[in-house]
Amino acid sequence: MKLIKRSIFHLFWLCVSITAAVLLAVVAVSIYFSPSLPDVNGLQHYQLATPLRIYTEDHKLIGEYGEQRRKIVKYDQIPSTLVDAFVSAEDQEFFHHNGIDPKGLARAAVELAGSGEIRSGGSTITMQVARNYLLTLDQTFARKIREILLALQMERILSKQQIFELYVNKIYLGQGAYGAATAAEVYFGKSLDKLTLPEAATIAGLPKAPSTLNPIANPERSLIRRNWILLRMRDLGYIDENQYKEAIQAPIHVRSAHRRNEVEARYVAEMARQYAVSRFGHKAYTDGYSITTTLSSKDQEKAHTALVDGLIAYDERHGWRGVEQKNIAPTLTQAKGDTNHRGLEEELSASPEVAETAHQAAERSSTRIEGIDEDVSNWVNVLRGTPALGPLEPAIVVSSQGQQMRVLRRNGELATIAWSDLRWAARGSSSASRIASRGDMVRIMQRGSGDNTRWRLAQVPTAEAAIVVLDPNNGAIRALQGGFSFSKSSFNRATQARRQPGSTFKPFIYLSALENGGMTPATVVNDAPIVQAQAGGKNWRPENDNMSFNGPTRLRVGLYRSRNLVTIRALNSTGINKTLDMLVNMGFSRSQLPDGLSLALGSASLTPLEMARGYAEIANGGFKVVPWYISKITQGDNTRDNILNEPTPPVACRDCDEGTTSVEIDGRTYPVAERIADPASIYQIQDMMKDVIRRGTGRRALQLGRDDLAGKTGTSNDRRDAWFSGFNSGLVSTVWVGNDNNTSVREFGAQAALPIWMQFMGQALQGVPSQNPPQPSNIVTRRIDPQSGLLLRDGSPGGIPEIFRSDNLPGYQQPSVSPDLEDRSGSQGTGSYDSIF
Repeated sequence: MKLIKRSIFHLFWLCVSITAAVLLAVVAVSIYFSPSLPDVNGLQHYQLATPLRIYTEDHKLIGEYGEQRRKIVKYDQIPSTLVDAFVSAEDQEFFHHNGIDPKGLARAAVELAGSGEIRSGGSTITMQVARNYLLTLDQTFARKIREILLALQMERILSKQQIFELYVNKIYLGQGAYGAATAAEVYFGKSLDKLTLPEAATIAGLPKAPSTLNPIANPERSLIRRNWILLRMRDLGYIDENQYKEAIQAPIHVRSAHRRNEVEARYVAEMARQYAVSRFGHKAYTDGYSITTTLSSKDQEKAHTALVDGLIAYDERHGWRGVEQKNIAPTLTQAKGDTNHRGLEEELSASPEVAETAHQAAERSSTRIEGIDEDVSNWVNVLRGTPALGPLEPAIVVSSQGQQMRVLRRNGELATIAWSDLRWAARGSSSASRIASRGDMVRIMQRGSGDNTRWRLAQVPTAEAAIVVLDPNNGAIRALQGGFSFSKSSFNRATQARRQPGSTFKPFIYLSALENGGMTPATVVNDAPIVQAQAGGKNWRPENDNMSFNGPTRLRVGLYRSRNLVTIRALNSTGINKTLDMLVNMGFSRSQLPDGLSLALGSASLTPLEMARGYAEIANGGFKVVPWYISKITQGDNTRDNILNEPTPPVACRDCDEGTTSVEIDGRTYPVAERIADPASIYQIQDMMKDVIRRGTGRRALQLGRDDLAGKTGTSNDRRDAWFSGFNSGLVSTVWVGNDNNTSVREFGAQAALPIWMQFMGQALQGVPSQNPPQPSNIVTRRIDPQSGLLLRDGSPGGIPEIFRSDNLPGYQQPSVSPDLEDRSGSQGTGSYDSIF
């Protein structure tokens, strides 16, 4: 008996000691972490984030960033079935515990001990609110402790209803939806109070893995998760057996809705987003900032369309590469074998009926389309989960017989593609079945509208492109598209892709020759072979693109015919250092410019934006401008009182007197831009570049019927890059076409890039009067001999007109006669009229 009493005594004090140790540990942990805990009281008046919004200059939305697709609801607006579903899925004791679940924490501790990681976490809804609102998402033991302490504090300060309200408005539920109210609209096209029991269970199943368990991305996985939650709701007494049996058999019908930006300009929106984050940090996404850009919505739409049309036309010229996916199963039941059940082990192990009932529901989730004689639920689902890229819609072939193809579109409609819109992909065949078969995914694009709508077979281009449009007078970016589709690739080729501009760079070499080399458009340079020794004993032998040489060639002709050897000799005569100094003064980075004669051939590494800037400085009369795209930043209401930033960039001022430092435009004062070249030299190069279009490599642009356009084609080695850059006095645009992997596009700038430039400029300048630059007072026109470039005397026959600076005229052509006339005159060998008469 004494032994028993003694054992009980020791056991009692052991329990007391353990309890005391645990309490002391809890107190110690609380004391240690309490100073670093966020203030829970702030949750009583917590304001959910207002996203960053980005607009064109005419206030059309081009981007929205942050926790954006959210509708705030109060607890009494949340249907009880949704509350019950969330509690069943996430925290069955939510309304009874004090913020923590000891069993869940014990399970998490076992996981931590066994694997070194916290997987399930044992988090209650209260702990999830603490994490989502007040902590980071890192998986660490210290964060879990903070989460527990904050949850305990929250339960003392906030009611269960307030905590649940915070939870249901904050959580991310996939497809860009934050909060349950937005998820109801995104997935089912209805408000919370209209949700059915199966729909409520579907939404409650999303927090575990919103990207892979949502009914758009994977309906089979979503059904498994949904039916497990319904099973839990029955077992916990929230629904009865009849409700359970009816709900688990319900098919899944998704009606998704996606908000579109008003203008497609996601590359510029991303530029603005990055700027906002660099300036405001994470608050950029939450504190209601709005950025107005310099984009013209009309020019942006035209530039985007021109680039997309040009790439699609280029892609068709190079042939059909085949379908995107083959043999897609039409029904969800047939596709079931492809479903990945990873991450659903808990749901599937709860009861065999979870998988069985999900499969049965999938079988009933059939979709019937008029004109198709079978269930196409999986086709519809696959199409919903496949994004459109630019104007290219995904479609699944329903039939391909004879010379037409019928396809199912994302909106559930059927479209017929005629042979005229299929022929390009036929590869010499005369049958649509050789192009694609039933169940294959292809891309289609709309042509025409209204009663003239037709559909054309297409494919996602492998080549890429960029277009930049600037206002040359102040450098404002009026339009910019950095690739075929931001969804396809977020890499901004307009600002990030450094490529060789080829002959598009030549106007800068010629400008330096006019400005620093004492040359004129009539200066004759020998178009003849050059051999230059290089290190290692190799010789550099540059050539013209057609492998021919024309001998003595005037500078003007050398530019519009894009003669490499003429450009190299002009650079050599002017001096590389003088030319580099001018280029750096124009704004080019010295580190990107080669220090050698290859500079003349466009071997620099430059972005389309940098090229557009250089052309803008030629177009504006020789003033240095800096490209910019943010015209205003505001916070809150868009009023003058809330403007945080409104830049005043330097502007070109052709009419300003020398020494003028500022100019007033529309009531605002701007600094006058620095002059980087003499007006006369700029006028000469502008006129020479007009000849590129009038009679040179860009003469295809004569179709636009304008007399104020100037520009230059460009093609780098092996046709890896195709360029066209051009302008009038009011607008500059640069187009680049190439492959991201730097392989050949197999076309010249005049073939691949010029059509894009023409489409944009033709539309952008439609109805705009001709804008030729004013002629400087010291520019004069004289007749010259086209062979020698020398002046002809008054009364001399023939010749062609040329423009010169009045202080830089060439000499006169010496009169000469033919050898036959010399023989008949008896004055052989003199070659002059004076010796004859």
